[in-house]
Amino acid sequence: MSAIITTAEPRAGRPKVTYRTAGDRAVLVEYGHTIPVDLSVNFFAHASAQHLADHPVRGVLEVAPGLRSLLVYYDPAVIGQDRVVVALEELHDDIPEPASIVLPSRRLTLPIAFDDSASREAVNRYRISTRPDAPNVVDGNNIDYLVRYNGLPNREAFAERILRTEWWNAFTGFYPGLPSLLPLDPRSEIIAPKYNPARGWTPEGAVALGGPCLVIHPIESVGSYQLFGRTLPISNLVRQPRSHRIDPILIHPGDRITFVEVTEGELIELRRQVFEGRYDYAIEPGRYAVADHLKLGSDPEVAAEAQRRRATRGAAQELVKVP
Repeated sequence: MSAIITTAEPRAGRPKVTYRTAGDRAVLVEYGHTIPVDLSVNFFAHASAQHLADHPVRGVLEVAPGLRSLLVYYDPAVIGQDRVVVALEELHDDIPEPASIVLPSRRLTLPIAFDDSASREAVNRYRISTRPDAPNVVDGNNIDYLVRYNGLPNREAFAERILRTEWWNAFTGFYPGLPSLLPLDPRSEIIAPKYNPARGWTPEGAVALGGPCLVIHPIESVGSYQLFGRTLPISNLVRQPRSHRIDPILIHPGDRITFVEVTEGELIELRRQVFEGRYDYAIEPGRYAVADHLKLGSDPEVAAEAQRRRATRGAAQELVKVP
């Protein structure tokens, strides 16, 4: 028995839609195709979630946007699966073409210290306890491996990729509060393979890269993404009025993040201010017009440079061992 309920072919700038059964209380809606990662599809998933929030359907309890999906929970005592799918099909008809989509999107600025001592400690523990010959561990860190894997000339070029773009929180998942960020500027695309096997410890606040996604670890945890820096705490279950203001989870789906480089000494002082309740996070309310992303991506010079960097990265990956 297939889990696919029905599909809708792409039309008028909208992606292909596949409706899947996800247990007896949820429908999983998939947009577009698995590869390549397409931010336009992610914008459409967020627009669908926002439309359901603005136009609630009786019996639909909760929605969770993913990278290219939307998980829709419903109460089967109130609405059946068939009616949920009909409501979603009507919803998709109401969403404007991608160039006209505007989404709620806050702008957050976070400090980052590259190659910090906590990340190096996590890498060192992994080297000692798990895999002494890990090819992604170079001189006790993962940054030099990331530089080689992406065909970059040096660490400064890697840092520039991180600092010169806004990072879009495509989805929050795997565990509560873990944002998965993608660059809004295609010239800042960077990629990394995951650890193999996974790492047993990752410090809270660690910033890491896996596949095309950058993540910030909200808590100490296991992990498999390549570590390259640390920032401020992004979750706080003990509510403090001057830290996260309202939500214990700092970064919401659809937020945009900009990183500012600081020294590790400066980061330690800022983290102390957070823990003492003296730090005000830089958060600007706002909205994001998808047209801005499409305009940047269609600029001939930007597109050519992004393609040149992808080619350079592809050639470099042929020469670098995968963990």
